[in-house]
Amino acid sequence: MSPSESAKQQCGVLYSEHHSWLVGWLRYKLGCLHDAADLAQDTFVRVLTSRELQTDQPLREPRAFLLTVAGRLVSNHFRRRSLEQAWLETLAALPEQQMPSPEVQASLLQSLHEVDVMLDGLAARVRQAFLLAQLEGLTYAQIAERQQVSVRTVKRYMAEAYEQCIMLTL
Repeated sequence: MSPSESAKQQCGVLYSEHHSWLVGWLRYKLGCLHDAADLAQDTFVRVLTSRELQTDQPLREPRAFLLTVAGRLVSNHFRRRSLEQAWLETLAALPEQQMPSPEVQASLLQSLHEVDVMLDGLAARVRQAFLLAQLEGLTYAQIAERQQVSVRTVKRYMAEAYEQCIMLTL
């Protein structure tokens, strides 16, 4: 969605009136001024293209709106950091002769981030069914038994998970 002129103006006003406050809040949450500045910029990029600014109505609670957008970005930031830390720990445990090249490491980390985004977009039961099938190799009947649902429900879960995979690759 391309931002309208009205959205650009509203975002400019939001930026000039609330940017410093938002960076301060993010710095408090993240403990790092550089990360806070980056996420503040990401917040305003998201705000600029949000549906809320596509109307001619001014935001009634601009700080609450900014906190909602920034809070999601903070959550994603911590999840991404956690994933990267687990990846580094996995690499550290590998014998030197099995260590992938830096290019392969970067590619694998990017793939992990993509899988993480895909899984995060699934409901908990759907995610669990998908992981049981993919990582543990369970059949739909075994998943149904473990989750105490019907095989038909597991099929629906798997269809939803595969649809999410496909949508993210397009």
